[in-house]
Amino acid sequence: MIARVWRGITHKDTAEAYLKFLNSVALPALAGKPGQRGGWVLRRYQGEHAEFVMLTLWDSMDAISAWVGGDPQQAVYTAEEAQYLLDQEGLVRHYETVGTVTPEAAQNT
Repeated sequence: MIARVWRGITHKDTAEAYLKFLNSVALPALAGKPGQRGGWVLRRYQGEHAEFVMLTLWDSMDAISAWVGGDPQQAVYTAEEAQYLLDQEGLVRHYETVGTVTPEAAQNT
C-alpha cells in the first residue's frame, strides 16, 4: 500500500473555511476512486498560519497515476483552493507502508 502525503498552508483566519471545503468537496471527491483506501486530514496552527497535511492510502502508484491523470508526483488542486492556500506546492511525497499499529494489536500482546 502507498501513503500519499500532501501539505498546504492557509492563514489562520481561513483555516476553518478550508477545512469545511476539504470535508465537503475534496475528501468526497476521493471516495470511491479505484485503489483509494482512505485517508486523514491533519491540521496544526503555527502563529498566523494553519498547516494542513492530507495523508491518503492507495493500492499502488498506478492507482494514483490514474486518479491524477498523469505524473503521480504532481499535487492536485481545484480552482476553489486558490482562495484558501497561501502556496500551492507542486509535488507530493509517497511512502510504501511497511508497518502498522492498532489498538487490537496492543490488546493481544
